[in-house]
Amino acid sequence: MHNSDWFGGWDRILDSIIAAVFFYILIVLIVRLLGKRTTAQLNNFDWIINITVGSLAASGILLENVSNAIAFAAIATIAVLQYGLTFITARSVNATKVIKACPTLLVHKGNFLEEAMLDARISRGEVEAALRAQGLSDVGDANWVILETNGKITVLPREDIALDEASAMNSVRKPPNLPHPSA
Repeated sequence: MHNSDWFGGWDRILDSIIAAVFFYILIVLIVRLLGKRTTAQLNNFDWIINITVGSLAASGILLENVSNAIAFAAIATIAVLQYGLTFITARSVNATKVIKACPTLLVHKGNFLEEAMLDARISRGEVEAALRAQGLSDVGDANWVILETNGKITVLPREDIALDEASAMNSVRKPPNLPHPSA
């Protein structure tokens, strides 16, 4: 390894510092323009967009063969597409169904929904951990357990209400034949 390979030269270091400041300001502006959604609990789609923007910024900062203008254009394009997509999905249930995953019911009235858990690659142990985190000691104490679009597991304690009467459960994917509630 040559000294120049490791050090890179003062010009390259100064270019990287200037690019880092430039992209830092750009990312701060994008976060402010796109709103709280960019830093809230992310669903898979939002997470991928954030990783993409970070990767593009790193390319612009560190790679000599990627100009800052090209990296800026790519980041700005991703930001515009993300804004447009969230604008559409906030106003269209059909667009949301096509683009985003829907929450998945994992437990119904104390019964594990094994097929849904397999499809979501969620183990009983993960569901049980979520139950314990909510202070529940038995799956029978849960009305419903839902895998949310951001990967979080939500536990709703047992109560005497039917699934079709719970409006917050309308967007949750449910199997066609739900088991009868356990005692």
